[in-house]
Amino acid sequence: MLQGQDLAVIMALMRRYPAKDVVNVLFAAICRDDQRLRWHAVSCMGDAVARLAETDTEAARMVMRRFLWSLNDESGGIGWGAPESMAEAMSCHAGLADEYVHMLISYMREDGLEICQDGNYIEHPGLQRGLLWGVARLSGCRPRLLLDRGTDESDILPYLRAEDAAIRGLAALAAGNLRLTATGTTLRTMVDDPAPFTLYQDGLFHAVTVSAVVQSALEDMNA
Repeated sequence: MLQGQDLAVIMALMRRYPAKDVVNVLFAAICRDDQRLRWHAVSCMGDAVARLAETDTEAARMVMRRFLWSLNDESGGIGWGAPESMAEAMSCHAGLADEYVHMLISYMREDGLEICQDGNYIEHPGLQRGLLWGVARLSGCRPRLLLDRGTDESDILPYLRAEDAAIRGLAALAAGNLRLTATGTTLRTMVDDPAPFTLYQDGLFHAVTVSAVVQSALEDMNA
């Protein structure tokens, strides 16, 4: 199913099955190398976890905790697909977003002093790419929630200087969505960055450049 072209069709097929069963199967798909299969799995995972939360909140929380555990060094794993899937679930369900958004934010931060702001900084560039996609995704639909929980330019600026083009581009997208005008100076130095990357949005894969995303972010800030 996940190899299909139309995400809406895939979602409709997935919804024929109990959410818990779908979630269990999708855990094996969100970490796959195949781009289409993996990203469709992330989208379907978010939808399935949101469906689960509507009928069994604790079961949905267990799934979210499973994502969190996979990103913990003690898990023995790497957590491929976890930040993206967490963010997608939070994009689909307001209750889960309210409960777990602080954890997504924490992965951008070093350890701090305040209990609710202690960081869980992710160092692996591949996981950072997933994290920034998640922040960009959530900032596109729930920007106020991220801002109210303290997300600001200090969280995004380091990623605008990353070596990885996708990380830079996704950070710029998040900065634009959140209207973080304090990142404007840095963004203006990136308007000629020609580096290409693939942006997954709403079931589609877009070939974009960092420059194009930066220009769009600056326009959003000035809108």
